Amino acid sequence: MFRISRTITSTHSLGNLKQNSTMADQKHDAEKEIKRNPHPDFKKVEASRPAWDASQSFNYKQTKQTDWKIGDGANDNGNALSKKHIEIDPYEEGRPAVYNYKLLISGIVPRPVGFVSTRSKDGSSTNLAPFSYFNVVNHDPPMFTIGYSGGFDKAKDSLRNLKESEECVINIISEHFIEAANSTSINAPYGVSEWTLSGLTPAKSSIVKADRVKEAVFSIEAKLFQTTEFESRATPGKKTGVLAVLEGLRFWVREDAINEEKNLIDPEVSHSLKYSIF
Repeated sequence: MFRISRTITSTHSLGNLKQNSTMADQKHDAEKEIKRNPHPDFKKVEASRPAWDASQSFNYKQTKQTDWKIGDGANDNGNALSKKHIEIDPYEEGRPAVYNYKLLISGIVPRPVGFVSTRSKDGSSTNLAPFSYFNVVNHDPPMFTIGYSGGFDKAKDSLRNLKESEECVINIISEHFIEAANSTSINAPYGVSEWTLSGLTPAKSSIVKADRVKEAVFSIEAKLFQTTEFESRATPGKKTGVLAVLEGLRFWVREDAINEEKNLIDPEVSHSLKYSIF
């Protein structure tokens, strides 16, 4: 999945359009600098790849060395020990901060993707967006983390809604709606709903006001526990990110994916997506 930058027009007032257009242009310029997508013409690259193989299914395999015993070390006969490492200072002179971003997203893979639905406090705006800075960090209480790029001063729709309403729904993306989920990555003006753009189906939640994605096999209603804003080490004063910690309040699981005890989700049914940059 790749986050792409694009401006969508809406029926908002001209003033809002101009403001949103300016913000979208700034985001577009940032994307050009980051070069998050390594393939300028991705459709051409995609066309060169094998077609989707629906016959493949989730499976379990043995480890590479099934007779491994305590103290045996790596299973590559020492090959890794013959390779040299280089040391990288994240803040070395002349190193752009975006290099750290690209290093981390290429080195820490695959990662789960949190598909977060939010609603503004007054209900006038909804948002649906995927996050690869996402994970579960505790089970009692159920706690989750989401990382937002940029600070509160330039909050994207999802963060703005979350801060206002202090609640959201975390949906887990499955293979059967990859394309729809990916479409929500666009930089649409505030108030333009990704639900409409993606064609996905909103379903009412039990506790929070934000809708869950009905197509999702697994969804989590959550409330905001706390946020932490980060400041750049390379450019003091610049806000570079916000960590949101969320507490799960309700789980929603498709009935054909859950066992009788309601404690295991079948990966052959969920086919959940993992993030990779290639």
